Amino acid sequence: MSPTTNVVVLDNGGGLIKAGLGGERDPSAILPNCLYRSPASKKWLHPNPLNHATTTEQDLTSASVRRPMDRGYLINPDLQREIWSNLFSSILRINPSHSSLLVTEPLFTLPSIQRSMDELVFEDFNFRSLYVADSPSLVHLYEASRRPNGLVSRAQCSLVVDCGFSFTHASPVFQNFTLNYGVKRIDLGGKALTNYLKELVSFRAVNVMEETFIIDDVKEKLCFVSLDVPRDLHIASGKENLFRSTYVLPDGVTYTKGFVKYPEKACQYLALRDGGFPPPSIPPLETRRDMNCNEIVEQPEEDRKRVDLTKNEFDLTNERFLVPEMIFRPADLGMNQAGLAECIVRAVNSCHPHLHPVLYESIILTGGSTLFPQFAERLEKELRPLVPDDYHVKITTQEDPILGVWRGGSLLASSPDFEAMCVTKSEYEELGSARCRKRFFH
Repeated sequence: MSPTTNVVVLDNGGGLIKAGLGGERDPSAILPNCLYRSPASKKWLHPNPLNHATTTEQDLTSASVRRPMDRGYLINPDLQREIWSNLFSSILRINPSHSSLLVTEPLFTLPSIQRSMDELVFEDFNFRSLYVADSPSLVHLYEASRRPNGLVSRAQCSLVVDCGFSFTHASPVFQNFTLNYGVKRIDLGGKALTNYLKELVSFRAVNVMEETFIIDDVKEKLCFVSLDVPRDLHIASGKENLFRSTYVLPDGVTYTKGFVKYPEKACQYLALRDGGFPPPSIPPLETRRDMNCNEIVEQPEEDRKRVDLTKNEFDLTNERFLVPEMIFRPADLGMNQAGLAECIVRAVNSCHPHLHPVLYESIILTGGSTLFPQFAERLEKELRPLVPDDYHVKITTQEDPILGVWRGGSLLASSPDFEAMCVTKSEYEELGSARCRKRFFH
């Protein structure tokens, strides 16, 4: 195979696509894996890449969304073809017939979905060769290469916790292979958390059931993981509420994106780490001037509880920590599933006892939902009582949990052995999808 620049690395997630060329540190494009249509338009449009500066601002208010993936799996190959075609021709500007492809695929993908993916790659886009990888092994590979003298590299063993868009996996990895018999899954990811936040805000303040992109932004900017839920619920129900923050909705004229009003006030909850109950403070005058807010008027409690339907903003209080809490307590959403800490323990117990101490000491967090503040601290707090006392628990969050999988793929694509690991187009045409797939050991 010619140079590594001819390998396209594609982390094809349910929420975001990360795409670029093998051997590079960061992907060339990060874009939502969907098409959207605004209420004023009849055409389905491609969202702008998130990491590109664009001159045209897209108004995503009340936009309808079509996704090729549902619950993590490819269900609409035609839609995926349309999205990939735009990606390869307009954004990456590559010729698939002169390139190889490394693409990620969820664990336990059905053979029928695998066939659809192979047809897309070889028959629709005519890629020269294909390698299919799973996310945990790529995360392990990247973390082992980052710390050559660390435990993950020396023991060639880790437990990858991937909290993604569609679901959450706890996956033991040994010698760069995911141990499928030890993988445990929670059917809960970023999409379910966004939908839950939509319901809470719609019930308590203003109807946002159609505002997928806006509520995603609210979740990412304002939600956090509580270290003590009963204490925080008590604080959120009192007058001295540290958690109340205001999100201003786009009006479509002055601004097309929502924003947090008084960002300093939104971060006051961090003062609770040392167990204190500091009173809420009003931001300084300079901050208020910067945010085009002239003054803050203290209102009686009864007026604050009353919803003004003419206002283009809403308040969040306990929703900020109750939404991410679902990852640790899925039963609160009516799901008959274990929380994340118990899920990790079950994954470890599925493996050989000799691996247990190493797995607990090399837990790697990846996926966008691990970006909630205090996520790792809360997980360690929940996990410690469930783990034998003589085992160490060490949780590492990737430097960029959203790009970790892609960076592992880029590293693999630039290795000298990559060509031998791929399935070529001629092999696919001769042997078919099922026999070619055996090469990937999934």
